[in-house]
Amino acid sequence: MPTPFQIEVANSTAHRPIRDVISGMVFSTPALLAELMEMALDTSNKNHHKACWSLELVLERHIDWLAPYLDTFCNTLTGYKHEGAIRSVSKICLFTVGHNQKHPGFLNGRHLQHITEACFDWLIAPNDKVATKAYAMRALYILGKNEDWVHPELQRILSEDFVKHTAAYKAAAKEVLLKLQSSNITK
Repeated sequence: MPTPFQIEVANSTAHRPIRDVISGMVFSTPALLAELMEMALDTSNKNHHKACWSLELVLERHIDWLAPYLDTFCNTLTGYKHEGAIRSVSKICLFTVGHNQKHPGFLNGRHLQHITEACFDWLIAPNDKVATKAYAMRALYILGKNEDWVHPELQRILSEDFVKHTAAYKAAAKEVLLKLQSSNITK
């Protein structure tokens, strides 16, 4: 039997004001995070993508709240098929690796491996949306600061795929390629 909060999530839409209400409920009652995480991490739940939309807003402000769920979150990354869920989860991955840069040890080696693999998968997937690819490439840039093989592979993919994509993809890829170029100069 769904709880009143789970019903709210199930009835929500992608519109920002509605996602703000759901995330606001979690901010005012942090115990609701467990319910939101349960929905978001259960890819068989027909509303998991809606939970991901609001979870993104919660974790944007409090990425440290993901800590108790990191194993399950990272193990679930390849299970997402709904584009709305993937977009939100890729952004959460970006928040997570950024937080790990500032607070080393937030992610362990297995978490980093799962996130790296998922981000590369999203980046090369032919049908994923530009926002997902942009979050993935930015997360991979951060991950590559500590993994020597990531930057060369990222640079190769972005350079090869640059001409195949939209202006929005090209803008994000250009930003990351410039960072890669400047980080190669300083090495």
